[in-house]
Amino acid sequence: MPILLNDILKIAAPSAYKLHLAGRSPGGEHPLDVFVRDRQTWHSWNAWRGSKNDWTRPRILSLIEYYPQPDAWLFGGVYEVIARRPDGYSLAQDPSFEKYVGRLVTRFHRYQGMRGRAFKLESYLDQFTVSELLPAVYSGEHFPGYGWVNHGFEALESIFGTGRPDWRAALEHVKGVYLIVDHSNGKKYVGSAYGEAGLWARWACYLGTGHGYNDELVALIGAQGKGYARQNFRFSVLEVMAVTTPDSVVLAREAHWKRTLLTRAFGYNRN
Repeated sequence: MPILLNDILKIAAPSAYKLHLAGRSPGGEHPLDVFVRDRQTWHSWNAWRGSKNDWTRPRILSLIEYYPQPDAWLFGGVYEVIARRPDGYSLAQDPSFEKYVGRLVTRFHRYQGMRGRAFKLESYLDQFTVSELLPAVYSGEHFPGYGWVNHGFEALESIFGTGRPDWRAALEHVKGVYLIVDHSNGKKYVGSAYGEAGLWARWACYLGTGHGYNDELVALIGAQGKGYARQNFRFSVLEVMAVTTPDSVVLAREAHWKRTLLTRAFGYNRN
């Protein structure tokens, strides 16, 4: 027998609430990554007001699309609407729900016709079931293993920004060859981490600059801005090698992957 979300939250008057289903913004930013990176910025997602007055009720139950699992939502808090202004809302978070924020994962299939972010809570509350209660506040995905890394720029920003120890331990002291795919056009870039810098330091450079000082990517990000990388770049690991591997071997393997994937002719590699 499933456990309903409201078996845990025990909301007595759902008609006093609007349901906030927070999904990816038009600019490509994902609320789950925002939540991990900066709780104050997550608060501002709830306080944002567009052309419509979404928060017409006294309270908001806020859920974050939880992309590690299908049809899953992470509890983002309950807010009281203090004031409504043309440029935004003044909100106060209800501390009585704080122990569940970032930990309670619920399951709900968002129907195709559910557009926008704001809904009447009483229409959907009994459709949310409890999936799991995380042991700690969600702080980003666990390191999945080198062969399973396939992560967007923004997700890595959250992981590197919080310095997740499992990712850092896996990437900091290894050399390797990696792939960046621009999913807006399918173009690829093959790069490598060698010398003193492991994959962690090399990817941190991309996350800081958007381009990692690679010529083609420098030109692209210079023209489009770092937001382009955040919206379009995905990173994966092609090969990982021990830190004792000679740099010449790493560079030879990088050249092999460039030839194999034709990234000089059809991608972002120049050399």
